[in-house]
Amino acid sequence: MSNRIILLAHGSSDKRWCETFENLATPTLTAVADSRIAYMELAEPSLDDIVAEGVKDGVHQFTIVPLFLAAGRHLRKDVPAMIKGLEETHGVAIELAPPIGENPQLGEAIKDVVMHQLSGMKG
Repeated sequence: MSNRIILLAHGSSDKRWCETFENLATPTLTAVADSRIAYMELAEPSLDDIVAEGVKDGVHQFTIVPLFLAAGRHLRKDVPAMIKGLEETHGVAIELAPPIGENPQLGEAIKDVVMHQLSGMKG
């Protein structure tokens, strides 16, 4: 049974904001078969859309990887409530991974970006 990875971003009505997240997600979407991006609110596709699409494709297990820097109210309350509803509605199992900000690799990536920025400022 396949497990579809869902990269979950908050969402915004500002198209430029969504494009930034889509650009960040592209390497993962390219490298990880059967992965998708979804938005919690204010943008499409919604989490419900992506889970429904997965069910239509025969997928019944999902892992949500939140593209959040830290677990605030959304990840502690809102998203688990959404997951419970989606599991009941669609008859699927959904695992919520920790937000990407809790992974030390992201801290290293931020350091690399800052070092790159600093190297361009010299002179």
